[in-house]
Amino acid sequence: MKRKFFTASIVTVVVLALSGCASISSAVNGVLNKKSGPVHSFTGLPGDDGPILAVKIDDTNPAHPQVGISSADVVYVEQVEAGLTRLLAIFSSQIPEKIGPIRSVRISDIDLLAQYGKVGFAYSGAQSKMRPVVAAANLVDLGAERNSPEIYTRDENRVAPTNMILLPKPLLAKALSKDPSAIASSRNMGWTFGDAPEGGESINSIIVHWPNAQYSAQWSAKEKRWLLWHNGKPNLDDAGMQLGTPTLVIQNVVITPSIYGDKFGGVTPLSQSIGTGSGYLLRDGKVFSLTWSRPSAESGTEWASNGKPANFAAGGIWFMLTDRAPTIEYSVTPSPSASPEKSK
Repeated sequence: MKRKFFTASIVTVVVLALSGCASISSAVNGVLNKKSGPVHSFTGLPGDDGPILAVKIDDTNPAHPQVGISSADVVYVEQVEAGLTRLLAIFSSQIPEKIGPIRSVRISDIDLLAQYGKVGFAYSGAQSKMRPVVAAANLVDLGAERNSPEIYTRDENRVAPTNMILLPKPLLAKALSKDPSAIASSRNMGWTFGDAPEGGESINSIIVHWPNAQYSAQWSAKEKRWLLWHNGKPNLDDAGMQLGTPTLVIQNVVITPSIYGDKFGGVTPLSQSIGTGSGYLLRDGKVFSLTWSRPSAESGTEWASNGKPANFAAGGIWFMLTDRAPTIEYSVTPSPSASPEKSK
């Protein structure tokens, strides 16, 4: 009975959307956040699970300030060509009015998204060699080439290629109108929420490195989140708010050249997110050593500290995938038995 009611509700929203109803925004939000439980699986906060929208977002200096990032449940920072970074943002608990700037898919995205199930994937395009890979992947292709410029808009105050801005609500309404059950809903992905792990060291700041990009984070006791800087500047959104997160995960991965490349001849790196590895968990002003395990593409990623589940703090999560050691400024000199080894 619940299943029938849910399906009927989606159909009702789609009809309203197609008829130009003035209440489309609130109606779509109601459908996009429907589930049976009281806590959202991605964030651990009160709310309903719902369809997953993954969005590829530019992360170069000209792309800042970005749009809609503060509403993301999960953000992955990945290395791309020339040692720069690009974001893969996961939305479910909140769907903002706009997201961007939108950029093209990369091979690391396919592996990362496989663990979420059949998500809706929004991106600007793909190099010709990547198109068969995207077509074969277990996702709903919601790319710009399949949708109108009224959904993938252009911001006249920005310069290409960092001026494509997505309107995600009509995009999802369109996708749901074709098949209300086509897009997977959020579910447990392997991480857990609760008290912080034992141990850890208080830190003042941390810098995460890639060949030609860096993020830094400082703990704000007042806001209870890590405030982020991008390439030395406060990482602001388009409303002027500094982006941040209560849980920051640095995931040590193997990064190797792939068979793909950009139109300028740059080789696309592959960040290997399947397997096992180490990392760092940042929460509550402390850093903890991590191990991670993901045995297959379809498996969620489990996180542990000292052999026990490494609980995340409730709220959004940023994962930074890198093969370089972070630079950590400790509040005090860590003891020899401290879990994270002091970076040099």
